[in-house]
Amino acid sequence: MTTTPTAPLKFAYWVPNVSGGLVISDIEQRTDWSIDYNRKLAQIAEAAGFEYALSQIRFTAGYGAEFQHESVSFSHALAAATEKLTVIAAILPGPWNPTLAAKQIATINHLTNGRVAVNVVSGWFRGEFAAIGEHWLDHDERYRRSEEFIRALKGIWSEDNFTFRGDFYRFNNYSLKPKPIDPQPEIFQGGSSRAARDMAARVSDWYFTNGNTPGEIAKQVDDIRAKAAANGHSVRVGVNAFAIARDTEAEAKSVLDEIIAKANPEAVNAFGHEVKNAGKASPEGQGNWAKSSFEDLVQYNDGFRSNLIGTPEQIAERILHLKDAGADLILLGFLHFQEEVEFFGRRVIPLVRELEAGRATAVAAE
Repeated sequence: MTTTPTAPLKFAYWVPNVSGGLVISDIEQRTDWSIDYNRKLAQIAEAAGFEYALSQIRFTAGYGAEFQHESVSFSHALAAATEKLTVIAAILPGPWNPTLAAKQIATINHLTNGRVAVNVVSGWFRGEFAAIGEHWLDHDERYRRSEEFIRALKGIWSEDNFTFRGDFYRFNNYSLKPKPIDPQPEIFQGGSSRAARDMAARVSDWYFTNGNTPGEIAKQVDDIRAKAAANGHSVRVGVNAFAIARDTEAEAKSVLDEIIAKANPEAVNAFGHEVKNAGKASPEGQGNWAKSSFEDLVQYNDGFRSNLIGTPEQIAERILHLKDAGADLILLGFLHFQEEVEFFGRRVIPLVRELEAGRATAVAAE
């Protein structure tokens, strides 16, 4: 049975290091993928109360994302421009070897006083893998490789003379020095499939899931945490959401209607073809995007489903419902990042903190 996390919710935002913004729509998006825009955005987010930023990984142009900056080096630049923000660098097993990733992240860890984490992405676009000559594994095999990747990272970061015998990676008496500053960099992963949940329950620190209703989120949380407990492991949960916070509910809903009305059908359907292939490829057919509608796919990670669309008061209440479902972190996308991150930090996060404090006081009085 789901229990509400007692720690304050954490907030993260998607780093727009990829062109085209966070919706596949021709609506105006006052968001830019340049480093200057993103440095300023990171500083705004840090001041607004965001604790994490998640960089995206892409290799080829397409689906409205013609240009993209590499995630690890971009993450380092954002951490260097801030003082408290932890930047999560997306990494794909296959193109990355654990040795390279461990070395890169350990160095950035020292350069930023520990403010870098890793998001291990198990499956994304098959077409990208074909374009760069990288072998595409079946769904569950991708998660087996990712689990070995994570075990290798943790071993390299914690052990001298690390030896590992896996099906995908092998190490022989390998010692990395310097190792990261303690505690080790956090490891995030995404997914909704059985293989993704089981991997999280064994090795990951954080599990990201696509946007969904509190009821559906609670089902995933209960499943993952029960299995993690049986493994002597613990894992925290982050939920994706696209926020449209406006002074009135009607204004917020009007923005959503405009996003959908101006969606680019060709790009949305091309994106949907790629990601639904990944989601439905799981044996049980329950991976990310497996049941996404056209409207859901306009936002890359089903962010509209989390329903953070309305007034600041409505959004704060709905965020608490997600916390009740077991969420520890809310990962947010926005239409106009700099101005909306600032607005969210000024108008929404304080309301969330008030609601959390009120609950804590009520519990203490019982």
